[in-house]
Amino acid sequence: MTVDQIPIGRFSIITRLTQKALRYYDMKGLLVPEAKDPFTGYRYYTGDQIQRGVKIKHLSMLGFSVEEISEFLEAEDGGDTARVNNLVELRLRETEMELRRLQRVASLLDSNHYMELMKETMLEPCIKEVPQTRVISKRDKGVIGETIGRLIGELMGVVHMPENQANLVRIVGPFMTMYHDHEYKEQDADIEVAVPITGKVNLGDPSFEVKNLPKRKVASLVHKGSYETIGMAYAKLHEYVTKNGLEMSGPMMDIYLNDPNIVKPDEILTEIQAPVK
Repeated sequence: MTVDQIPIGRFSIITRLTQKALRYYDMKGLLVPEAKDPFTGYRYYTGDQIQRGVKIKHLSMLGFSVEEISEFLEAEDGGDTARVNNLVELRLRETEMELRRLQRVASLLDSNHYMELMKETMLEPCIKEVPQTRVISKRDKGVIGETIGRLIGELMGVVHMPENQANLVRIVGPFMTMYHDHEYKEQDADIEVAVPITGKVNLGDPSFEVKNLPKRKVASLVHKGSYETIGMAYAKLHEYVTKNGLEMSGPMMDIYLNDPNIVKPDEILTEIQAPVK
């Protein structure tokens, strides 16, 4: 064995990566042992790979996925600073969203009257007519909370483009999310986020769309409280639709009536709408 042949056990100690993780990164082509013993065929890591191993450990600790780590290292190796910064900013936004979610959960768990709170978070369901609404929207797939937050940010970016501000483009209603799947999905959920606007909009990107949401009849219920308790409201609205002999005729929709970044978790207002016929 030469000086620059580092067995997996020792490399694991140096980089603080488990042997299981190292074998996984080897399989993914992210950190493949570079040295090979000509007699035994056994593969070893080299001193030049230590820095890469430590960097992978650090990025993993920060919550980057294997795919994101691979993209990060590729961009860094290629000197693509803008791409590296974009990956870091995206991870920061996702972390901040998760932190807010955990703060809402902590607030709920800290309540001494949790069950009473659950019962008091919903107003009574009703049927109402929603007028035609002109919106800018974008549809994408991903983890629900992360994707909604990202799409809201992207829509805000379009509205605040200098050209659109010059054209007096304005937001005139709350953001809303439409769920296009026929089942609940934690991953790869088909989500569309929209917001009512006025003014002549320059999209600049074909993934955005300006359209009219048609006039529709909906079963509606306003939920007051953390998003983590909204499942009870969905159950109550479904019960109301069933008892009244109605049939759902389109995707469910959440409408955000206030800003969760401003109000306390138990003061968040979300209107749930279910198109019916």
